[in-house]
Amino acid sequence: MTLFSLLSLVSFLLVSLSSFCGTSTNAATFEIRNQCPYTVWAAAVPGGGRQLNGGQSWTINVNAGTKQARIWARTKCSFNAAGQGRCETGDCNGKLQCDGFGQPPNTLAEYALNQFNNLDFFDISLVDGFNVPMDFSPVSGGCRGIRCAADINGQCPNQLRATGGCNNPCTVFRTDQYCCNSGNCGPTDFSRFFKQRCPDAYSYPKDDQTSTFTCPGGTNYRVVFCP
Repeated sequence: MTLFSLLSLVSFLLVSLSSFCGTSTNAATFEIRNQCPYTVWAAAVPGGGRQLNGGQSWTINVNAGTKQARIWARTKCSFNAAGQGRCETGDCNGKLQCDGFGQPPNTLAEYALNQFNNLDFFDISLVDGFNVPMDFSPVSGGCRGIRCAADINGQCPNQLRATGGCNNPCTVFRTDQYCCNSGNCGPTDFSRFFKQRCPDAYSYPKDDQTSTFTCPGGTNYRVVFCP
């Protein structure tokens, strides 16, 4: 179960609770910062995309109540004047301005705003593999941030190696053991490889207990590539 499927289990409560939990109507601000020694093409759904050279930032405002949202980095991209092209990792249908999710492997910052009890739910997910180290932290709200900054690409098992990144085993093997299509699966040696290096991050689809974090609705956030 990923963050999104976990939220769907409680979504039926939102309508009945909305009259009691004054849901914030303010947009949340996400500052996306590239601290890598190379250029990345940041992607956000919702939000689009932008080239970020080292040290550059991009800020997006996201409406209250947004869910199934994600931010990621794309690497080694080339786009023409019309915003069409290709990226080595994280490519979103050849578009600079992403309106769909990226191609694995890519490290994901996932979030849903103003959900159950007016909480934001957020995580770093390696369920689509890893391409760029990431920190995902609140800049308000008094809650803790999360990080996945290990050298996963350099240490990636041979079976999972990909150009520019490290695949999750579901991408490679497509079996229920790794993809949890039946909803009944547990950790594997491959998921432990990711979890040992990034204990805060999702390492397989049902890794909810140690991988989903919350902040009060109305919190603002920062996503840093190569923290």
